[in-house]
Amino acid sequence: MKIESVKLVYFSPTGTTKAVVQGIVNGINPDTTELIDITSPEARRKPLETSDNELLIVAVPVYMGRVPALLNEWLNSIKAHNTPTVCVVVYGNRAYENALLELKDIVVCCGCIPIAGAAYIGEHSFSDSETPVALGRPDEDDLNNTKIFGQKIREKIESVSSISNISELSVPGSYPYEGITKLWDVDFIEVSDQCTQCGLCAEVCPVGAVDSENSAMINKEKCITCCACIKSCPENARTIKPGPLREAQKRLINLYKEPKKPEYFL
Repeated sequence: MKIESVKLVYFSPTGTTKAVVQGIVNGINPDTTELIDITSPEARRKPLETSDNELLIVAVPVYMGRVPALLNEWLNSIKAHNTPTVCVVVYGNRAYENALLELKDIVVCCGCIPIAGAAYIGEHSFSDSETPVALGRPDEDDLNNTKIFGQKIREKIESVSSISNISELSVPGSYPYEGITKLWDVDFIEVSDQCTQCGLCAEVCPVGAVDSENSAMINKEKCITCCACIKSCPENARTIKPGPLREAQKRLINLYKEPKKPEYFL
């Protein structure tokens, strides 16, 4: 088989998932790459259709061991036609549990044929300077790994004459899927008087939870605790206030100090 083009789908509120999949594409080195960033609500209103002569890469962060629930509707609406597909999940050094298996199952139901899967580590969304969790990841070693993975994907595809000759992909996970998909409904963001109301936090919010006119106003029911608004603030005016998320930060840094290593499956 020959790779004519790659469609690269990713949800990446803080940029870690995007960095991982771009590294994979660098390893594949296709003639044409189409980036499909589904981080914004507007982007998730556009359906995706793929064919059997292109490679699809789908990459999502792991939320509580699962594929983020807000992506289910969009992902399940993909219309594929025996499209070779790579499934990628990115987690914050705790565990990816059943997320990779869940993502694989979703794309299979859409007409994709999974040919490879991977789990990479990205800086945890709750990480900050006081409680760093997987700080700076994906790092240089991670990105070198993504390139090697991409090269192996290309080699696998070019080693067969058609997609029907590729054996079924096996990835870790179990049924029923474990992990919690219900979002935290919690008031956890503190906004200091350093805020200039620049509006950047509202722009980067993947669910439109931040009021564009008053950045201190946050819709708790929409918020997915991705902390993109905190990490993107140019004035460092947004922080995690004392409460459940602050306690979760402490548990993460105490329980998951040992850096996890990337895993890929071919």
